[in-house]
Amino acid sequence: MIMKKKHPCGENKMLVLRSGMDFKLRCVACGREFMIARSKAEKNIKSVIRDGDT
Repeated sequence: MIMKKKHPCGENKMLVLRSGMDFKLRCVACGREFMIARSKAEKNIKSVIRDGDT
């Protein structure tokens, strides 16, 4: 998924590892994993990229 705000490393693309009440995301550039509340994640999503999309 592409987030509205960038991660401190400068990348805004995140890989979703787990979804539920919280999202577990991994930054594509630096590999850092973090948890974020579902409400906050849904508010900050710019677009979703699925497998097979270019």
